[in-house]
Amino acid sequence: MSISPFFQQLRSAYQAEVNDMAFDSDGQDVLQRRLKERRKELDFLLQMMQLSPEMVAVVFHQGFEFKQPTVLDGLLALESDQLPRWASLKDAIHLPKWSQELSKVVLKEPAGDWFLTVAAALEYMYNKPDGRQQEADDDQDGEEDVDNAHNAQNADGAVSDDAQRNGLDSDDAQDVKVREEAGADWLAEQGFDRKE
Repeated sequence: MSISPFFQQLRSAYQAEVNDMAFDSDGQDVLQRRLKERRKELDFLLQMMQLSPEMVAVVFHQGFEFKQPTVLDGLLALESDQLPRWASLKDAIHLPKWSQELSKVVLKEPAGDWFLTVAAALEYMYNKPDGRQQEADDDQDGEEDVDNAHNAQNADGAVSDDAQRNGLDSDDAQDVKVREEAGADWLAEQGFDRKE
């Protein structure tokens, strides 16, 4: 899934906004109470919907049901000025009755159509794992595998006890050694000093 810079920036801001509302200073979960309070302030908040959409979008937190996730995945790749009209998303997104009432208020505003599309995308991302974090975890796992394989052989080429516990046998360790030597040869051909 590709996420545009516009939505990447708003994603973290929206998550922070929801997280800030979730608990009071005593650690008590007060999210539902604070969401009700924020929804009562919608008329005032509408002034900020273009400047800080994430602050207003929280009034719709838990107010969208996503029936066609692929449509939302495509939406997230768009920039702010490329977003489709809200009405075009009616088959992909369902609003429960309480959020339908709020949407009627929002749609009376000149930027209301744009804002509802943004709010739906923010809520969709909020409930989806962060792909960048998954990629980072995968990269870290790959680096650990290489490190484990690199450390698998002792100086004399024997497989260490750690390697055996991690499931690396002598063939795997030998493959790692061959790849490292090939890499060192290539670097030497490029003019780098060989690491001993």
